[in-house]
Amino acid sequence: MAKRRVLLVDDEVSILLTVKAVLEISGFDVDTAASAREGKSKLKLNEYHMVITDMRMEHDASGREVILAARSAPYQPAVALLTALPFSEEDWQEMGADKMLVKPMQTGALIGQLERLMENHTAKLASSPKPVTAAKPKAAKKAAPAKKAVAKKAAPAKKAVAKKAVKTSAAKRPASRTLPVKKVAVKKKAAVKKTVVAKKKAVAKKTVAKKAKR
Repeated sequence: MAKRRVLLVDDEVSILLTVKAVLEISGFDVDTAASAREGKSKLKLNEYHMVITDMRMEHDASGREVILAARSAPYQPAVALLTALPFSEEDWQEMGADKMLVKPMQTGALIGQLERLMENHTAKLASSPKPVTAAKPKAAKKAAPAKKAVAKKAAPAKKAVAKKAVKTSAAKRPASRTLPVKKVAVKKKAAVKKTVVAKKKAVAKKTVAKKAKR
C-alpha cells in the first residue's frame, strides 16, 4: 500500500520537526513548509492526501490562505487546522478546514484524529458525484472526411472540364485566323502570274518587231 502524503505547514521549527517525526513513524510520507507562501507553492507543485497547517505564521490569517489553496487544488486533500488558540467549530469550518487540532496534543490522540479524518474524507470523496462530461457527437466527425473526399473527387472533374474547354477554344481559333492568310497567298500568286505573262508578251512583241524590220 502506498504511503499517504501529508503537507505540514508551520513556522515553528521545533513543532514542524516533532510532528513530522510522529507522522512518519505512523506510516505517513511527510513534506514540510515553514511558511504559508512555501506551503501554497508546494500545493501547486505536488499532490497530497492531507494538509495540516498552523494559523498564525507570517500574519494572523496565513493559515486561512493555506486552507483556501488546499481547497482549490484539483486533487482535493483533507485539511486540518493546527493551532494553539482554539476556534469555534463554526469558524474553522467556515474557513474550509475538515478538522481542528489543538497544540499541544498527545501522540496517540493526534494520530487517532488524523486517521479518522482520512477515513471520513475518503468516504466523502467516494460518495460525491463525479462531473458528467457531455459526449461529443461522432456523426459530425465522420461527415467531415466524407465532405473532404467529395471535394477531392470533384476537383479533378473540374480540371478535366476546364482542359476540354481550353482545347475546344484552341481548336476553333486557328480556323478563323488562317483563312485571311490563304486569301493573301492566292492573291500574291495571281499577281505574280500576271506579271510573268505580261513580260512574256512584251518579249514576244519585241522579237516580232525585229523580224519585221529585217
